[in-house]
Amino acid sequence: MKTFIFLSVLFMLTSCNTLPTRTSTPISVDNNEIKLTQPDLQVRGELMNALKNRCSVRTFDTKALDLETLSDLLWAANGINREESAKRTAPSAVNAQDILIYVCMEQGAFIYNHEAHSLQQVSTQDLRKEIAHTQEFAQEAPISLVLVSDLSRFPFDNKEKALQLGCMDAGYVSQNIYLYCTIANLATVARGTMSTDALKEALNLNENQVPLLNHPVGYNKETIQ
Repeated sequence: MKTFIFLSVLFMLTSCNTLPTRTSTPISVDNNEIKLTQPDLQVRGELMNALKNRCSVRTFDTKALDLETLSDLLWAANGINREESAKRTAPSAVNAQDILIYVCMEQGAFIYNHEAHSLQQVSTQDLRKEIAHTQEFAQEAPISLVLVSDLSRFPFDNKEKALQLGCMDAGYVSQNIYLYCTIANLATVARGTMSTDALKEALNLNENQVPLLNHPVGYNKETIQ
């Protein structure tokens, strides 16, 4: 009887302390598309702690990100959080929704389709060297996000004003990236340095689409105190 009670208590204790195992799926390209998983809204972390711990990190483990982590990262950056209006996790001036996110990694370059929550391939070239440009540390990250403002989405012809608002909108998305990376124990840093002309050509951008920022992202190589 005592043995039965002991085993029952042990079972209850271990059951209560067992956390669900998080799926870790390799990223794969199928017909020039990466289908992302639905965002995990139960990811651990609180806003105030994320703000407290947010920092720029310039050392990256070369280990590839899994599909679930990439999916959550992109949704947090600028995914749809209100289905009825298709509005996003990041605000944008006059609701222009001008920020395009390009994901660059070994498998090529992809544009984030927020409506389908998927990645569409735009190039088979690994552009991380062009993004790193003169700062080689950025090339070590398994992925780099390039934030591009499409100035044609602003409802006026003043290109200078549109660029100003585009820079502001890129900043909102950049902070979302920072906060998710902090919660998920990922390393990232916002950068303006990149080989802009080479990226414009490789990503087939038009004259109204301006690369503004990039974020190399990877697992923390060192513990940040």
